[in-house]
Amino acid sequence: MLIVFIRSLLLYAVLAITIRIMGKRQIGQLQPFEFVLAVLIAELAGIPMSDTDIPLANGLVAILTLMISQVTLAYITLKSNKARGIICGTPSILVERGKIMEDEMRRLRYNINDLIEQLRLNGYPNIADVDYAILETDGQLSVIPKPEKRPIVTEDLNIQADYEGLPLSIILDGRILQNDLIKLGLTEEWLMNELRSAGYTDASKVLFACIDGGGKLFVHGKQKR
Repeated sequence: MLIVFIRSLLLYAVLAITIRIMGKRQIGQLQPFEFVLAVLIAELAGIPMSDTDIPLANGLVAILTLMISQVTLAYITLKSNKARGIICGTPSILVERGKIMEDEMRRLRYNINDLIEQLRLNGYPNIADVDYAILETDGQLSVIPKPEKRPIVTEDLNIQADYEGLPLSIILDGRILQNDLIKLGLTEEWLMNELRSAGYTDASKVLFACIDGGGKLFVHGKQKR
């Protein structure tokens, strides 16, 4: 039992490092070869984890080999457009200028129900509102609406929008994030004064606090038990 426990911990640590090195993309964003590698790595980790007769080194070597293969392929696709097209494929246009490309859909074995479903998920229930629909290499459908159907933005109304910037968290679960305070050029004394104005005498009573690009402080207190 102890051996299984130790082997599981070691394999978990190796898997965590491997997945971290392979990148941060979610399952739906993986290229086909990346998805296959992820499945293989999970399978290779499960076998030596449950079967103590199999040497642990065999599983570790196989996992590390696949990791190196994935990193190598990723590097190749980064440097070569031709290799990227061969390994990852190229985007396919399913709707062009409002016309459904039947031949391309037939080649991809992508039926009309799949297309309509993805259009709905993208917020376009009426296919007549779509100018272009492009099936990306990771399986996601990118939709470009017709000019008269695209959402209105402030630029269309000749309105100058204020710059919002990126909000920065300054308190997480009652702990003051000193580094973010320094980035904002603020002091802890200023923060405590603002918290007292908001009704909080102690930062430990604050669940979350952040400052937006306009310098406005948002504070959310912890729920009282």
